[in-house]
Amino acid sequence: MTETTDALVLDLVEWVAREPRLYADVIETWRTSCPRLTIWEDAVDRGYVARQPVEGLGVRVAITEGGRNFLREHGRAN
Repeated sequence: MTETTDALVLDLVEWVAREPRLYADVIETWRTSCPRLTIWEDAVDRGYVARQPVEGLGVRVAITEGGRNFLREHGRAN
């Protein structure tokens, strides 16, 4: 992973940590056409964020405990 990608994953996790986001909003905001910038996929694969079904809303994305630890490790504690 590159430093740029790591920094963007950190930004995404911090953004989700502010409040759970609807999945559609996350994908719209963090979508990229660059195959080398797999920010969303990297955050999910590393276990920093997770999708959660919410009745009446669809699917939301929330930070996990691993994501909270990741933020703390990088001085962005939530």
